[in-house]
Amino acid sequence: MTIIATGDQTPIPLARLVVVEVRKMFTTRSGSWLMMSIGITALIGTAATIAFAPEESLTYFMFATAIGYPMAFTLPIIAMLSVTSEWSQRSGLVTFVQVPRQGRVMASKALAAGVVGVAAMLVAFVIGAVGHLVGTAVAGVDAVWDVSVGHGALIVLGNLLSMATGYMLGVLLRSSAASVVAYFVYVLIVPGLLALLGELRPGVADIQGWMDFNVAQVPVFEGAMTGETWAQLAVSSIGWLLIPLAIGLTRVRRSEVI
Repeated sequence: MTIIATGDQTPIPLARLVVVEVRKMFTTRSGSWLMMSIGITALIGTAATIAFAPEESLTYFMFATAIGYPMAFTLPIIAMLSVTSEWSQRSGLVTFVQVPRQGRVMASKALAAGVVGVAAMLVAFVIGAVGHLVGTAVAGVDAVWDVSVGHGALIVLGNLLSMATGYMLGVLLRSSAASVVAYFVYVLIVPGLLALLGELRPGVADIQGWMDFNVAQVPVFEGAMTGETWAQLAVSSIGWLLIPLAIGLTRVRRSEVI
């Protein structure tokens, strides 16, 4: 646990708090294992794509997908644990003494999660590019660079939204176990239930993009955003992300770490 000495009453700069939070994501036991898992799964995904994908599927998007899919599950948990550790590991007893304004602490955690998310995606893009070059060279086919800069930016945005969901659950529940369970229920069970509801009631399927945040994020990763899908993403985020996050932040600012 990194302790920041305040010395006087001058507020600690937000940038310094962000640096500390990023460092904690790499130095805590759970954080370091999750960070290592990102690199390990990226290498496994790249190797599996080279070994098993058909030659016609050896595109850059295929490699980016193979790397990004497991990362989309790991990054939100990193954001989540950066929040819940303050309560589950009692480190908040030190953090909120050093920085009494809970709002600044929570803001620094959100920004740190964003920094780690963007950096992880940039590394993934590089690993994917190297894997793509190696894979196409081994297969004797031409490299296909089918991910534009705009599409790549949307993929980064999609992962940041996933991290925001993990952050929101951490703020709302403030328990590592409960947040992890809630996250997997949210990404694995809720979409299936809403899809089943759409099959039973056809009218629901027509508005699923407006009420299911997971469905609304699919075009983001596919790089197929339109005016309607942007609107669906904004509307669905209100109930699934923004309102719960506002409730969680309000509770944090009114509560005491015990």
